[in-house]
Amino acid sequence: MIKIYHNNRCSKSRAGVKAIENSGKEFEIVTYLENTPSFNELKDIISMLNIKPIELVRKNEAIWKSEFKGKDLTDSDIINAMINNPKLIERPIVINGNKAVIGRPTELILDIL
Repeated sequence: MIKIYHNNRCSKSRAGVKAIENSGKEFEIVTYLENTPSFNELKDIISMLNIKPIELVRKNEAIWKSEFKGKDLTDSDIINAMINNPKLIERPIVINGNKAVIGRPTELILDIL
């Protein structure tokens, strides 16, 4: 089952949902601001994306700049920051089986459908 971690207020995230809808495939929408992934879920997503936790952080968010920027943070610290402040999680994230992408640009989503 295809899964998209989605924020409806984000145009890129809405475009990601549209791309999956247009594929005709079944999918699940996870509104991650309300249904924040657990530590292990987020760790698994980061692993599937083949990135470091810091690469999943939206570094222009005010909370990042005021609370975390410039601090010496471990990977676990960064994951916990995203769990406690889900606005920090880059979006949309699309997972299909054991493959995942951050849907920026939207065309990247098509590569795993």
